[in-house]
Amino acid sequence: MTGTYRLAGLLALATALTPPGMGFIQTASAQEVGLPSAPTGDEGPMLLSANELVYNHDSQQVYALGGVQIYYAGYRMVANKVEYDQKAGKLMAFGGIEVIDPDGNRLRAEKLDVTDDFANGFLDAISVRTPDNIAMAGERATRIDNDVMVLEDGVYTACIPCAENPEKPPFWQIRAERVIQNGVTKTVRLEHPRFQLLGHTIAVLPTVTVPDGSVKRKRGFLFPSMSMEENLGFGLSVPYYIPLGPSSDVTITATGYTLQGVLLEGEYRKRYRNGQHTLRVAGIDQQGSDRFAAGTSDADNDARGMIASTAQFQINPRWVFGWDVMAQSDTNFARTYSIDGHDDRIFNNQVYLEGLGKRSSLSIKGNYFDVQDANSQNASEDEQAIVVPGIDYDYIAPRPFAGGQLSVTNNLTNIVRQKNDIDVTSVNDRFLGLQGNSTRLTSEVEWKKTYTSPQGLQLTPILAARADGYLLNVDDPNSIDPGVLNYTGNFVDQDSAARAMLTAGMEVNYPMLITNGFSSHVFEPIGQLYVRNDEQYAGGLPNEDAQSFVFDASTLFDRDKFSGYDRVEGGTRANVGFRYRGVYDNGILVNGLFGQSFQLAGANSFASPDLVGVGLESGLESSRSDYVGAGQITLPFGVGINASGRFDKDDFSLQRTDLGITYASSRFDTALDYTNVSAQPGYAYEQENSEIKSTSTLRFNENWGISGSLTYDLTNNVLTRRWVGLSYEDICTSFSITYQDNYDTDNTNGVDWTIGARLTLRTLGDIAIGSN
Repeated sequence: MTGTYRLAGLLALATALTPPGMGFIQTASAQEVGLPSAPTGDEGPMLLSANELVYNHDSQQVYALGGVQIYYAGYRMVANKVEYDQKAGKLMAFGGIEVIDPDGNRLRAEKLDVTDDFANGFLDAISVRTPDNIAMAGERATRIDNDVMVLEDGVYTACIPCAENPEKPPFWQIRAERVIQNGVTKTVRLEHPRFQLLGHTIAVLPTVTVPDGSVKRKRGFLFPSMSMEENLGFGLSVPYYIPLGPSSDVTITATGYTLQGVLLEGEYRKRYRNGQHTLRVAGIDQQGSDRFAAGTSDADNDARGMIASTAQFQINPRWVFGWDVMAQSDTNFARTYSIDGHDDRIFNNQVYLEGLGKRSSLSIKGNYFDVQDANSQNASEDEQAIVVPGIDYDYIAPRPFAGGQLSVTNNLTNIVRQKNDIDVTSVNDRFLGLQGNSTRLTSEVEWKKTYTSPQGLQLTPILAARADGYLLNVDDPNSIDPGVLNYTGNFVDQDSAARAMLTAGMEVNYPMLITNGFSSHVFEPIGQLYVRNDEQYAGGLPNEDAQSFVFDASTLFDRDKFSGYDRVEGGTRANVGFRYRGVYDNGILVNGLFGQSFQLAGANSFASPDLVGVGLESGLESSRSDYVGAGQITLPFGVGINASGRFDKDDFSLQRTDLGITYASSRFDTALDYTNVSAQPGYAYEQENSEIKSTSTLRFNENWGISGSLTYDLTNNVLTRRWVGLSYEDICTSFSITYQDNYDTDNTNGVDWTIGARLTLRTLGDIAIGSN
């Protein structure tokens, strides 16, 4: 309620409009009279404008009558009548009083009565509105001994009055019998407050004392929050805030769960001159572990907890150093109890140093991936790679080299894995990660320049040289479980290895513009030729960062179609295609791309064995690739259609399909996406995989709306993900409630549902149930 805290200040501003000891100029009628400033102040002269100004020598009273306007030290005041009694030391104003301070805060009242030392006084029928539309009102405001302000029958809200019916109650407001601000203790006391919705009391709150607006950080309880989850029950969180100094504080939160007991959390925050640090701890002694599915990490541990540290420091404007790390008692504590910022399915523990130059960038990172799942044996986490370190350095020459652009890319990655990660399929054994340690250093130099002929033909020659060096101490895939596990490739079972790739390429494209009376069209044939040596040790080196691979229109013209450094495309290859862009006067936009790739000479990297099966059924494993295409149509009435596909090179059957339809209007938004991928045994799916997803939002009016999303696995006929939410929002209030299903893909016994709700009252804070 920070807006309420300004009330005493506004009253002081009103009284300060007439400094003590001020003398009036005697006149029967005055317009914009210049008055002397206060003897002890340096605010400048006061300007007074009134229909009539009267000074009574006998009673020593001054009257400003009719249309009174006063300007003083940036404050403006208007009233129907102002009286100043010099003998009694009292200032009074009547009728239509309005005071505006330099910040735009606006005070209105019907009567003002203060002493000339401003220590005591009152206003009748007072109302205040700030520039950010925080409103306060009361029947009477009283100032006592210059330190205490009392507002009788006070009302507070951050809502804007209804334009059609200003007398209509705001959406929400807080009423209190008395609002007492103490300037000595810097507090505001709300006596018998009542929370009202649409003019009706829905909650009677206990008398509370809160810090006033002059205190930015004060010890005390914060807004509670609530949660509701299947295995935890109803939860009530009560946070307590403790400032420790000008730059540090701590929040202690106790959450009581009806099914599990009390969770204690502590968050310590410290801000430095060039950064900040947060330390977080949490723990619980579960009282209902048997509520969870047997055999899960949630059920097997009673005493559970975590500690986490997050920091970032700006070394200088170009360099930043930081970390985000967490340690917990078991595999799933932070996720089960929704510890804010640490409940991701896979939490990335990371330490980093990053720098950005004018033409260069450097990134040094260390990563440990914490897999949060219901597996009590921590199997998935032990199979994850530990990256210590991963270093990337990129540089672009500031001046042209031989007329073209010269760039350098470097990467150093050292990976440690505690356990082999193996996936056995119907056609092969996939070695996703090998136990041990591997280090790779990659450096690549590229030069390219574009020449444009007068007819618009564009030629872009490309030269590149790359070198990789390896240090290897990992398990040989054929020695992990001989006779059971088998790898058909030529694995490099040695301590070190090196490889090189030299590339000479040419890209040719010829955009042609055709226009008529109602549209414009750009037709652009594109061709690429890359001449390279064969990939050395193809499929024989650990593949850690090139496991994800999709051949489609977006990767057709990539010089190296692999997604990471561990694999490198070799041999002579040509990529050809055709791009179209059309703009029509009726607002229709059309984009399209279609093409194919050819292995002309040398070994095809996508046909060679790979430890994780990359290249199998990818559409690139033969000398002539599958066809790939993509298109997009944007219609002027809010409809968008996009599609992409991979078509078999022989019979043109669809091997991968991605379709999307969107519609957007003032009241309704929706998106429908369909994906179908043919079986890729040995790499992705054992059988054809189809999925459809829909997300929609319906706005009933400018405030109310409903949203939802469904994801359906067409192959297995199961609804895999779903959520639905109702929301309300206006300038002072937002509310949302959602229901969602959470699935643990590694242990379906760990599936549960959650409900989340959040009510946000502007300037007051959030009341939350769960997260949404």
